[in-house]
Amino acid sequence: MYLAKVIGVVVSTHKEETLRGEKILLVQPIDTNEDPTGNSQVVIDTVGAGAGEMVLVATGSSARQVFQNPQAPIDAAIVGIVDYVEVTG
Repeated sequence: MYLAKVIGVVVSTHKEETLRGEKILLVQPIDTNEDPTGNSQVVIDTVGAGAGEMVLVATGSSARQVFQNPQAPIDAAIVGIVDYVEVTG
Protein backbone atom coordinates (compact mmCIF):
# COMPACT_ATOMS: atom_id res chain seq x y z
CA MET A 1 0.00 0.00 0.00
CA TYR A 2 1.02 3.58 -0.48
CA LEU A 3 -0.15 7.14 0.12
CA ALA A 4 -1.33 9.21 -2.82
CA LYS A 5 -3.19 12.39 -3.69
CA VAL A 6 -6.14 12.36 -6.09
CA ILE A 7 -5.20 14.56 -9.04
CA GLY A 8 -7.85 13.74 -11.64
CA VAL A 9 -10.71 11.68 -13.00
CA VAL A 10 -10.54 9.15 -15.83
CA VAL A 11 -13.66 8.88 -18.01
CA SER A 12 -14.05 5.75 -20.10
CA THR A 13 -17.30 5.09 -21.94
CA HIS A 14 -16.12 1.68 -23.22
CA LYS A 15 -14.49 -0.62 -20.69
CA GLU A 16 -14.30 -4.17 -19.39
CA GLU A 17 -17.69 -5.36 -18.15
CA THR A 18 -16.42 -5.89 -14.58
CA LEU A 19 -15.47 -2.19 -14.41
CA ARG A 20 -18.88 -0.84 -15.44
CA GLY A 21 -20.18 1.57 -12.82
CA GLU A 22 -16.80 1.91 -11.12
CA LYS A 23 -15.24 5.33 -10.56
CA ILE A 24 -11.73 5.59 -12.01
CA LEU A 25 -9.34 8.22 -10.65
CA LEU A 26 -5.82 9.40 -11.34
CA VAL A 27 -3.55 9.58 -8.27
CA GLN A 28 -0.04 10.84 -7.59
CA PRO A 29 1.95 8.79 -5.06
CA ILE A 30 3.28 10.98 -2.22
CA ASP A 31 5.65 10.66 0.71
CA THR A 32 4.81 11.44 4.34
CA ASN A 33 5.50 15.14 3.69
CA GLU A 34 2.94 15.04 0.85
CA ASP A 35 5.70 15.55 -1.75
CA PRO A 36 5.16 13.71 -5.07
CA THR A 37 7.07 10.46 -5.61
CA GLY A 38 7.11 8.34 -8.75
CA ASN A 39 4.61 8.35 -11.60
CA SER A 40 0.88 8.95 -11.44
CA GLN A 41 -1.36 5.89 -11.55
CA VAL A 42 -4.91 5.04 -12.61
CA VAL A 43 -6.89 3.42 -9.79
CA ILE A 44 -10.42 2.27 -8.98
CA ASP A 45 -12.11 4.28 -6.23
CA THR A 46 -13.92 2.15 -3.64
CA VAL A 47 -14.52 4.81 -0.97
CA GLY A 48 -15.80 7.93 -2.73
CA ALA A 49 -12.57 9.95 -2.77
CA GLY A 50 -12.44 13.36 -4.39
CA ALA A 51 -9.98 15.73 -6.01
CA GLY A 52 -7.11 16.80 -3.75
CA GLU A 53 -7.75 14.20 -1.05
CA MET A 54 -4.96 12.08 0.41
CA VAL A 55 -5.80 8.41 -0.01
CA LEU A 56 -4.48 4.94 0.76
CA VAL A 57 -3.96 2.78 -2.34
CA ALA A 58 -3.79 -1.03 -2.30
CA THR A 59 -2.12 -2.79 -5.22
CA GLY A 60 -2.02 -6.23 -6.81
CA SER A 61 -4.27 -9.01 -5.58
CA SER A 62 -5.14 -6.95 -2.49
CA ALA A 63 -6.80 -4.38 -4.75
CA ARG A 64 -8.92 -7.06 -6.42
CA GLN A 65 -10.13 -8.42 -3.07
CA VAL A 66 -12.26 -5.30 -2.62
CA PHE A 67 -14.34 -6.57 -5.55
CA GLN A 68 -16.12 -9.89 -5.55
CA ASN A 69 -14.56 -10.90 -8.86
CA PRO A 70 -10.94 -12.07 -8.57
CA GLN A 71 -10.68 -11.99 -12.38
CA ALA A 72 -11.37 -8.23 -12.59
CA PRO A 73 -8.54 -6.36 -14.39
CA ILE A 74 -7.62 -4.21 -11.38
CA ASP A 75 -4.04 -3.42 -10.33
CA ALA A 76 -4.76 -0.65 -7.81
CA ALA A 77 -7.70 0.53 -5.72
CA ILE A 78 -8.29 3.35 -3.27
CA VAL A 79 -9.20 1.66 0.01
CA GLY A 80 -9.16 4.63 2.40
CA ILE A 81 -9.27 8.40 2.69
CA VAL A 82 -6.46 9.59 4.98
CA ASP A 83 -7.31 12.16 7.67
CA TYR A 84 -3.69 12.80 8.62
CA VAL A 85 -0.28 11.16 8.86
CA GLU A 86 1.75 11.31 12.05
CA VAL A 87 5.43 10.39 11.83
CA THR A 88 7.44 9.91 15.03
CA GLY A 89 11.14 9.59 15.52
